[in-house]
Amino acid sequence: MAAPMELFCWAGGWGLPSVDPDCLAVLTYARFTGAPLKVHRVTSPWRSPSGRLPALKTRDEGTISKTQQIITHLRKQKYNADYDLSATQGADTLAFVSLLEEKLLPVLIHTFWVDTKNYVEHTRKWYAETIPFPLNFFLPNCMHKQHLERLQLMWGDSYMEDEEKLEKEVYQDARECLTLLSQRLGSQKFFFGDSFLCPRPASLDAFVFSRLAPLLKAKLPNGKLQQHLKSLQNLCNYCTSILSLYFPWDGGEPPASAPRVAGTDGGEAEEDPHKRRNQLLSVLVGLAAMLGYGFLSGIVSIQRGSTGPAGHQPITLEEEEKEEEE
Repeated sequence: MAAPMELFCWAGGWGLPSVDPDCLAVLTYARFTGAPLKVHRVTSPWRSPSGRLPALKTRDEGTISKTQQIITHLRKQKYNADYDLSATQGADTLAFVSLLEEKLLPVLIHTFWVDTKNYVEHTRKWYAETIPFPLNFFLPNCMHKQHLERLQLMWGDSYMEDEEKLEKEVYQDARECLTLLSQRLGSQKFFFGDSFLCPRPASLDAFVFSRLAPLLKAKLPNGKLQQHLKSLQNLCNYCTSILSLYFPWDGGEPPASAPRVAGTDGGEAEEDPHKRRNQLLSVLVGLAAMLGYGFLSGIVSIQRGSTGPAGHQPITLEEEEKEEEE
């Protein structure tokens, strides 16, 4: 039997199987299609074979690290959530995914990673408590910088510096996007729910859920966009329904009576496949951090030895201390 594909993704939190929207999209799509993935929920990108999350380790194509490419690979393996959609529904899927990526995702990044209050009191706090020492001292700030640079490329500096412009244009577009999604969903269970005798989720549902669920479940101190989402009851029910149907205990520890299934039948594994490597890296980084602190603070210094006159030996640290005592 062929080895199952292995998915590396950020660990869960806030009642979600993963706090990262891209990781959550892949996890949700895999659950919808029943793809046999061996899942590793990790707390650092260094534990991924590609150094990025999400990452899918395959037998034939190596490691795939981009969300859309991972989903495309699953489709090639005949795990296709859209196999019975019409051409019109396929076009609607592309249009709504594009809308999500253009109007909603950048505002979600700003909400979690750039908004000062949310970042300091919620996002950075969670990652600092979750990422292992000593990476938790600098990795959250590196991620913050990466997201900030990403938004600057998308929006330019004018939006980042002008809060009024940001609120009137960018956040307003995000609210309108949420409202449009609510209107399109209506009373259906899934976005194309009326197309089947037995409603089935499609790839659009995976993308929408992965963008809405973190915003809905996170306890944000500054929740201006979150409040608008909570006012759209059908979208809230939609997220709650998917969580209960496809992730009944993934937001936390599974109940004692619910065994975890391992293997190729959609099983999941939480063990770290690179435990020894990661332990060594952590030790090396810790030593480097301590030596760096020692050099900067003057506790540790490097002195070049010099050859003195014959019969005169340089004073060692121990001898120097004795002379001071005398």
